[in-house]
Amino acid sequence: MIEYIKAILLIIAAFLTIISAIGLISLDKNTKNAVYARIHIIGLFDIACIIAMIGLGHYLLAGIYFILAPFIAHAIANAYWKKEDRENNSDLINVEQKVDENHPFIHPKEKIQSLESKNSEKLKVDERFSVTTLEIDEGD
Repeated sequence: MIEYIKAILLIIAAFLTIISAIGLISLDKNTKNAVYARIHIIGLFDIACIIAMIGLGHYLLAGIYFILAPFIAHAIANAYWKKEDRENNSDLINVEQKVDENHPFIHPKEKIQSLESKNSEKLKVDERFSVTTLEIDEGD
């Protein structure tokens, strides 16, 4: 009886693999955001692989793969999204946030960089971020 269940699981895994392979091959390469479509199709491969591992008796490996596969897919999609923003959406790069001059903790980047350059001539100012320290005199 267990052999029949394993055989059925392997047949289901093979069927899902064939369907996802056809979908991956038939996907047009010039489609906008084709990476996201490919990641969804690869999800079928993941499920087929998990079912095959269960059918072969590798339960621990199937569980680990079941947990890690969504994290990996999300990391790939997130990396592509960040890259896509820089290449295709140049208007998103040059967006400046308005900073309230009266806010005690948030200051404009230019103000902080000018203070840093005044305080230290050896300090190289990084354009991406700025770190400052607050000196407190105990006499105040």
